[in-house]
Amino acid sequence: MASTTALFVTGVTTGLFAGGASCAAVQGGLLAGAVGRRAKDGAAPPRAERGGAFAPVLAFLGAKLVSHALLGAALGLLGGAVQPGPRTQATLLVAAAVLMVLFALDMLGVKAVRGFVPRPPASWGRRVRRSAKATGSTTPALLGFLTVLIPCGVTLSVELIAVTSGSVLAGAAVMAGFVLGTGPLFALLGFFLRSAARMWQGRLTFVTGVVVLVVALWTLGSGLRLGGWWPQGERPVTAAGAPAAGAVTTGPDGRQTITVRASTTTFSPAAALATAGVPTTLVIDTKGSGGCIRAFVVPDLGVQKILPVTGRTTVDLGTPGPGTLSYMCSMGMYGGQITFTTSGSTT
Repeated sequence: MASTTALFVTGVTTGLFAGGASCAAVQGGLLAGAVGRRAKDGAAPPRAERGGAFAPVLAFLGAKLVSHALLGAALGLLGGAVQPGPRTQATLLVAAAVLMVLFALDMLGVKAVRGFVPRPPASWGRRVRRSAKATGSTTPALLGFLTVLIPCGVTLSVELIAVTSGSVLAGAAVMAGFVLGTGPLFALLGFFLRSAARMWQGRLTFVTGVVVLVVALWTLGSGLRLGGWWPQGERPVTAAGAPAAGAVTTGPDGRQTITVRASTTTFSPAAALATAGVPTTLVIDTKGSGGCIRAFVVPDLGVQKILPVTGRTTVDLGTPGPGTLSYMCSMGMYGGQITFTTSGSTT
């Protein structure tokens, strides 16, 4: 399972680069309508709202953050209860990517996919939009909290990632990060550019569709690599006698040890050569490491480990047969390979 910090960063970047415009297109009118209606009424704002016109926007986004964090925690709890393995996580990532592709193509005007794009029940949308007609001081917060019932396509994809986290805290982190990432553009479009957003809606939707499609393809590649369904090719190998970070050594008991150093973005060496048919231990050495690389998986063996920021983690690989064994971070972004041969030599 990926670390909480890594998933929070994933949520923020997804929201910032793909989710902001998408969510604004679906939900931005709710806040814009509520704020606009209150301004038209001409009534003096309640004492609690005299801090400025930003108060409704902040209330809306704050309540949205709370509702999505709670949903993420629930989804993480669900994922933890079913304890998805690497292949299950990979399947969910691929499903999230396919979902994002459908929404992207829908944004780009491809009519053939419209029947396959999941949408929230119409009754939910009508109920929330009726609430936008209210003028009470709590209306912006109520609308922000209820946006969880009318998610945009990118939100649904992030919800799937929350399930794969398998953790209440990590699930809440990825959803909270997503809302924070969407916040700047969402507030800008909803508060300052209501008229401009309508005028540029067609172009904005097109640009958003392109961005979502790029993120979807990246997510698809990660899922395929994590599941072992993406041809990785052979990497240049590092044999015995290499620097200590990638040495393949054999102890007096005949057990061979392969040591790999994990930084924040790379495994070093990226490939190693070892002897098949020999009991083998993989040692992952970390020093100030961070990000999703700390969520270490060996998909073929169902191994999942959370690496310490600094320390050494051992993984018993059993007695591997000839072939190539891949390992990677839980997002499928960074990885390496160990090639086992029957030559009896790693030179």
